[in-house]
Parts: sequence; structure tokens; C-alpha cells
Amino acid sequence: MLRRLLQLYVGLCLYGISTGMFVQANLGADPWDVFHLGVGKVFSLDIGTVMILTGALVLLLWIPIRQRPGLGTISNVIVLGLAANATIVVIPTPESLWLQSGMMVIAVILNALATGMYIGAGFGPGPRDGLMTGIHARTGWSIRGIRTTIEVTVLVIGYFLGGSVGIGTLVYALAIGPLIQVCLPWFRTESIARPVLKKEKVLS
Repeated sequence: MLRRLLQLYVGLCLYGISTGMFVQANLGADPWDVFHLGVGKVFSLDIGTVMILTGALVLLLWIPIRQRPGLGTISNVIVLGLAANATIVVIPTPESLWLQSGMMVIAVILNALATGMYIGAGFGPGPRDGLMTGIHARTGWSIRGIRTTIEVTVLVIGYFLGGSVGIGTLVYALAIGPLIQVCLPWFRTESIARPVLKKEKVLS
């Protein structure tokens, strides 16, 4: 249990750090962070605060689809935003394009590792992932279709609100799925490995 808790919170902190690095690389954000940045620009809020508020609002959408949050879900709402804000304060935007590109690549890889850690800990999905799996469970629609619809929707809304879209957005969209697929098995604990595999088989 202690190992799983440590893995959960290290993973969540690293996820927030990767988000802050992505923002500071200034080459475009992932779809949800395009949305977060756009909302932050409209309401003059930092991205971490918007992440926390958005996570809480997304949890309300779990009610009609009868999803139940776990420790990882609630922790996700709070920790990611705090870690992202702290990273943005500490790490400045690099001056050269090469350094920006390097930071972006590191952020994508770190994001995949962090995702594997916190999901592999088995304390429940984050609000956004839980929304996706909950809709799938209630409707039978494909995970791929639901994920694509949600991310395209938040990306478009975020873009029109002034969020940062760029080459980093494309790199994230193409790379994050394969990277998470590689990283996730590294962090599954033995106690949850079989149920997770069984669930993935059902969702595929």
C-alpha cells in the first residue's frame, strides 16, 4: 500500500511538472491545457487554478454516468494544478528554439511516465479519463471515439479562448498514446495487474 501511495503522488507531481514544462516551452500545449490556458486568459487565472477548477467541474459530470471517484481521482484534481504552478514559477521559458524543443520533448516523455505511474498505482482514474471510461461504460461507444471527441472539443474551445496551439500540440497528440502504452506496464503493481488487463480487454 505504501509503495502504491508513493507511486501515486510521485506520478501526480511529475504530471504537474510536465504540464508546467510544456507551458514554459511555449510551443503549444496538449488539448486540455490549450483549454486551461484559454480559460485562464479570459478570467485572468493561472493555469494551475484553472486545472483544479476544471477537474472539480468534470467530476460533477461523473454523477449522471454513475462513476465513483477514488483517492487518485481527488488527488489528481488538487496536486496537478499545484505542481504545474510551482514548475512555472521555477522554470523560465528557454531563450532558444532548440532549448524550447528539448524542453517540450522532455515534457511529453515525463508526462507519459507520470501517467503510467499514477494509473498503475490503481487508486482510480483522473477526472478527465474517468469521464471517458464512464461514458464508454454507460453507452458502449468506443473509447477511441469518445477520447477523440472530448479532446477535439476542448482543443477547439481553448483555441478560440486564446489558448496556445502549436507544434507541441501535434507532437503530444501523436506521441502520448504510444508512450503511455510503453510506460504503463512498468508501473503496474502485482495486486492490480490482472484486473487492469481484464478491463483493458473489455474496453478494446
